[in-house]
Amino acid sequence: MHNIIKDQKICANEWQVWRDTEELPKTGGYIVPLSLWQNNKDSLKALGNIAVFLANDESPKALAAEIQDFDVIAVDFPKFADGRGFSYGRELREQLGYQGELRAIGDFIRDQLYFLSRCGFNSFALENNDLEESLASFQDFSESYQPSIDQRLPLFRRR
Repeated sequence: MHNIIKDQKICANEWQVWRDTEELPKTGGYIVPLSLWQNNKDSLKALGNIAVFLANDESPKALAAEIQDFDVIAVDFPKFADGRGFSYGRELREQLGYQGELRAIGDFIRDQLYFLSRCGFNSFALENNDLEESLASFQDFSESYQPSIDQRLPLFRRR
């Protein structure tokens, strides 16, 4: 298993992504697709230690009733140019009140870490192994103009 960045530190990845939408994993420790979760909740709950991921075309609202039951919710980025996951992060945090680990998985790049963190993501499963260098991305900008998850007031209100 690769390491991840979580809370701006490199740490061991305790989760594996399960992309099969038909077969169930045999044990816990997996982040499963939303559709697999919706169709097999009881069986997956029995495994313990199961998280869920949203594809880029699945609404976070589908998790609203049970959102606090998950220690980890991941958002899958099918390609780095697809920005829907950024909106999902904000929706999960601001509208649905999710407080747990919000992980970015899939095809996103180091240059997006700063912006993902501003949208509420605190965990990143990067495909590359250069995590030490990637940590510098969180310091790409010294100030942000717009309000976001990490800074509720716009710059003009903070002056």
